Amino acid sequence: MTIRVLLVDDQPLLRTGFRLILEAEPDVTVVGEAGDGQAAQEQSRALLPDVVLMDVRMPGVDGIEATRRIVRDAAFGAHVPRVLVLTTFDLDEYIVEALRAGASGFLLKDVPPEELVQAIKVVAAGDAIVAPSVTRRLLDRFAAHLPPAHEQAPPARLDRLTERELEVLRLIARGMSNAEIAAQLVVSETTVKTHVGNVLTKLTLRDRVQAVVLAYETGLITPGATPDRRSPGDRGAAR
Repeated sequence: MTIRVLLVDDQPLLRTGFRLILEAEPDVTVVGEAGDGQAAQEQSRALLPDVVLMDVRMPGVDGIEATRRIVRDAAFGAHVPRVLVLTTFDLDEYIVEALRAGASGFLLKDVPPEELVQAIKVVAAGDAIVAPSVTRRLLDRFAAHLPPAHEQAPPARLDRLTERELEVLRLIARGMSNAEIAAQLVVSETTVKTHVGNVLTKLTLRDRVQAVVLAYETGLITPGATPDRRSPGDRGAAR
């Protein structure tokens, strides 16, 4: 299957660079370009891309509002592509809002070409992109704008999760992959996938990205927390 990509960036030179990278792939094709959020929504409706590569800061309608509009089109039965947001470090403060708007993940603009291609393929397949180190940096920064955890009660829907599912949610929020969670909990990766699916279903979340944001906002995990990536044997030795 060929993945159809819409490029959205107000800088033509960047769009050209992304097009050259993507069209070198046999299973990726660029179906269109847009220089602002309004055009992005219109092009999305007309061209039906699988993935929208979305810049954040653009004149007129920015990438966050464009993402919100594109995702909201689903309520009217429209084709809804996955949105992959591009950012630079000086745009960190916008990323959580982009994820809330319905983006499936984000990349830095200086991402290596092979990682850009892989991210698009992952998102097109229905998964989400959460870069652990960058996610932690963004959420640490965003946490300063959140009320302290003790001042806000966790949503009642967290009560729907079992203790093991809560543990899995914490590990997801720390940026751990299914394989790393399986090693941490000493269970199979298939079991982890089942737990992740249960978490998303019970909390009515679309993907892992929304799970990360929810975990931080509810105080389930605190900013700056890092996962214990030692092997099960190492953890046993430590005990």
